[in-house]
Amino acid sequence: MIKKPRIVILGAGYGGMMTATRLQKANAHQDAEITLVNKHNYHYQTTWLHEPAAGTLHHDKTRMRIESVLDTNKINFIKDSVEEIKTEEKKVILGDRELEYDYLVVGLGSEPETFGIPGVTEHAFAIRSVNSVRLIREHIEYKFASYNNEDEKHDEYLTFVVAGAGFTGIEFIGELSERIPELCQEYDIDREKVKVYSVEAAPTALPGFDEELVEYAMNLLESRGVEFRINTPIKEVNENGVLLDDGEEIKAGTVVWTTGVRGNSVVEESGFETMRGRIKVEKDLRAPGFNDVFIIGDCALIINEEINRPYPPTAQIAIQQAYTCANNLRSLIAGKEDALEEFKPEIKGTVASLGGKEAIGVVGSRKLYGSSASAMKKIIDNRYLYLLGGMPLVLKKGKLNLF
Repeated sequence: MIKKPRIVILGAGYGGMMTATRLQKANAHQDAEITLVNKHNYHYQTTWLHEPAAGTLHHDKTRMRIESVLDTNKINFIKDSVEEIKTEEKKVILGDRELEYDYLVVGLGSEPETFGIPGVTEHAFAIRSVNSVRLIREHIEYKFASYNNEDEKHDEYLTFVVAGAGFTGIEFIGELSERIPELCQEYDIDREKVKVYSVEAAPTALPGFDEELVEYAMNLLESRGVEFRINTPIKEVNENGVLLDDGEEIKAGTVVWTTGVRGNSVVEESGFETMRGRIKVEKDLRAPGFNDVFIIGDCALIINEEINRPYPPTAQIAIQQAYTCANNLRSLIAGKEDALEEFKPEIKGTVASLGGKEAIGVVGSRKLYGSSASAMKKIIDNRYLYLLGGMPLVLKKGKLNLF
């Protein structure tokens, strides 16, 4: 009996999950043994995490059990952590077992980028997983609940610093600024007591985004009480708040770190050549020098040749990579190496939510503001669910209240 080639997919993020789904839909399990490895038994919407972090969406809405999306008779699923990739031996070391592979897909996601700033790991929260955002929400509520329960008022309990005014930072601040009036009413606190700071080292919020849309977003958030510190790097995070590069100290009970990400450290530690934990992949998404290893999602570095800069690691690109990766795996197991596709990102648009029914975005050449941008954001979210699990998944987990 001819042994089937073994495909191992590491990580059930956007890239890994969609690769597994595409292989399943193509009945690739008939020609290969396919295994998906993930440390949780669920897949979650990373791009939704700012909402449960602020408490405007229940965290369970962002996640779905892997077995409810994939047919585990066709795709083996192993719940375990990935410790190391041994490329020479074609093995993956997990927490409690080893796996051998013929073809490997690395979609292990990202880790927060601290840029070596002291105190970030010890004193700041990160929006990176279901568990991390649950902790942020509970911490925020605890700070509000504590304020009036102490004789001596600690105004820093009600001061929030969000480091980084990129997409995640702005989206989180949008949700937080929308929720603060509700928290003030619930805990009997004057809204004027609550301070929210957005601190960004770059010369603008939402770097690289359309200037008119950035201005709209900043004006809206300022009208909700957000104070911006743009072009102001953070020098240190400590137990009392943050110290800015210009010497200003902001005392805060909550610091949320959203300054960007780097690739998963497992990739760096497994002998691949990386830049901030990401591998500059070949045009067919394979790692340079490895014909049997595909790199997708946050671990992959793709250069936009028009501006000679990397594409930002987005869900949109990870999903597109999954299609190319799945097609190329099917070609390889069919012995058609000369049929491998090149990956070309097709940026259909970018939309950032600002809390409530507000958002900004660019779709094609059209700029969107307010409720129309917010509706488009929900349509994009629902489209992903449809690609992943069809209408049943949209009806179960989708954002159906568009306006």
